[in-house]
Amino acid sequence: MLTNDRRIARRNFFSRAAIIACATVGSRAITRADDPPRSIGLGFSLYGMKSLSLAAALKALAEIGYDCIELPVMPDWPADSAQLSAEARREIRTQLSERGLRLTSLMENLPALGDDAQHRANLERLKRAAELARELGSPTTAPLIETILGGKPGEFEAVKDRLVQRLRDWTRVMAEARIVLAIKAHVSNATQQPQQLIWLLKQVASPWLKAAYDYSHFQIQGLDLKETMDALLSQAAFIHVKDTEHAAGKRGFLLPGEGTIDYTSMFKLLGQSNYRGDVIVEVSSQVSSRAGYDPLAAASKCYNHLAGEFIKAGLKRG
Repeated sequence: MLTNDRRIARRNFFSRAAIIACATVGSRAITRADDPPRSIGLGFSLYGMKSLSLAAALKALAEIGYDCIELPVMPDWPADSAQLSAEARREIRTQLSERGLRLTSLMENLPALGDDAQHRANLERLKRAAELARELGSPTTAPLIETILGGKPGEFEAVKDRLVQRLRDWTRVMAEARIVLAIKAHVSNATQQPQQLIWLLKQVASPWLKAAYDYSHFQIQGLDLKETMDALLSQAAFIHVKDTEHAAGKRGFLLPGEGTIDYTSMFKLLGQSNYRGDVIVEVSSQVSSRAGYDPLAAASKCYNHLAGEFIKAGLKRG
């Protein structure tokens, strides 16, 4: 495991290399002259580290070299928003500050199409997550909340109006808390494709509701990288990355770099866009549930691959 001094030196190396690789990355034509300099963080979701304590996970990710993290706040997770004490919240803030890690997002898992009781429970969970985002964020920037929407593949047309109604209720909670909610298309949910996600965003039409982009769920459906990025990035506040496999008629998820997603091309397209969020590794439960899964080895492997892809693409980290 790297010492703090070596971790800082490693980050500085990657930053210098990225600048050398692409001297024009901070002055793209699509960025307004009065915009602050832009950098994109490389982070890891603790969704892939449930077996570790929060302190151990944050220490490891900082030593590996990550810039930021995502914190799952679902029931039965270490940072369950309904169970996290005031003391535990203070400790998370302290750990993030001492480790030099930014909290990008809180992960939720809200089944939007449940009955009225489930809907009320989801609203309460959103309120708790928003409160936690305010407590754990910086004085000027709070993490967003990201979630999938649930439902079954192929039923979008039948449930889309109900989804809009539920999202409008969710968004009222977000507007009151002044926290952004990012919703993700998922290959196994009712909302599977970019155009479906865009339709929902247009119907709700709130600045507090944004897209979460995860190309793995589109690649597994045979959709083109550039086309999906062109469709969604202008409305995206969050990016998850993982890889996919297609073998023997089966489909599933892998760690970044183990499949065929071209991250150099992805990050080059990201650099040409006006996206201002971070890139967060999500280890699929298909991977983390395997016998012998090692969260520290996985986090290191993902970092080593993606940090190099940032450099190849000339994408500045921060």
